[in-house]
Amino acid sequence: MSDTSNHWERQLLEKLASAALVEQRRARQWKIFFRMIWLIIIGFILFSLFMRNEDKATAGLVGSGHTAVITLEGVIDSQSDTANKLSQALTDAFGDKGTKGIIIDANSPGGSPALSGMAYDEIRRQKKLHPAVPVYVVVSEVCASGCYYIASAADKIFVDKASIVGSIGVLSDGFGFSGAMEKLGVDRRLRTSGENKAMGDPFSPVNPKQEAIRQQLLDDIHQQFIAAVKAGRGQRLANDPQLFSGMVWLGDKSIPLGLADGLGTVRSVARDVIKAEKTVDYTQQDDLSSRVARKIGVEFAGGVKSLFDTKLF
Repeated sequence: MSDTSNHWERQLLEKLASAALVEQRRARQWKIFFRMIWLIIIGFILFSLFMRNEDKATAGLVGSGHTAVITLEGVIDSQSDTANKLSQALTDAFGDKGTKGIIIDANSPGGSPALSGMAYDEIRRQKKLHPAVPVYVVVSEVCASGCYYIASAADKIFVDKASIVGSIGVLSDGFGFSGAMEKLGVDRRLRTSGENKAMGDPFSPVNPKQEAIRQQLLDDIHQQFIAAVKAGRGQRLANDPQLFSGMVWLGDKSIPLGLADGLGTVRSVARDVIKAEKTVDYTQQDDLSSRVARKIGVEFAGGVKSLFDTKLF
């Protein structure tokens, strides 16, 4: 009986040991597999970055030069990092001796007035440093509000006849729930240090004094916007009071108003205006780590930002 029991236990231990070895072997194989996948992904990313940089480095050696293209697309906000990307792209494009002209390929409804202002200032700064290289904006579908703020810094703006252009204005939106709270019997127990600290709180009744402060902020930003457009567009702007009312126009209607200079596409402007049909893309692309880091930063900032958001839309 004892020998039979020992034999059975030994067989069980051998099976368990064998199963454990198999599991360890599988775990090592999967670990190696995933490491290989990550190495392939990293290698592909590095190869893509190398090829893009190689194209930029050799662009000036091909033919008689090239047109640098920088894409400005989507909402202008911290998450998209518009101002920093545009700044770096301009630096790279102007730094290439083969760049004969720069086209900002714009398709954006606008966004942050601060970031739009930063991008505007950077274009004007770079233009002063490189006066021989023109900067043009080509609008595909829409270049409104904050996007137009940026575009007005360029030497010329080209549009499609059906593009949406303009919206030179500022807005601050939100909701008010104080009436609903009162009907539901909800008591708002908000305490602040500083009489205007809770300005814009959607759960508090409207405060006329604070509303006047908010309106003044919007008016001040609007005046900054108007001044930037006038400085960029100059005498080309028509004497029309509706220009700065927040209205938008179709591309072909914006030309006689001085908001745009003519019809054109990226290809036609490169070929017929800059006279360098070859184009090189200098748009800054995010790697995975940059996207994750900025996403964390944006989420954290979103938790502590003011209760009303000012936009150029």
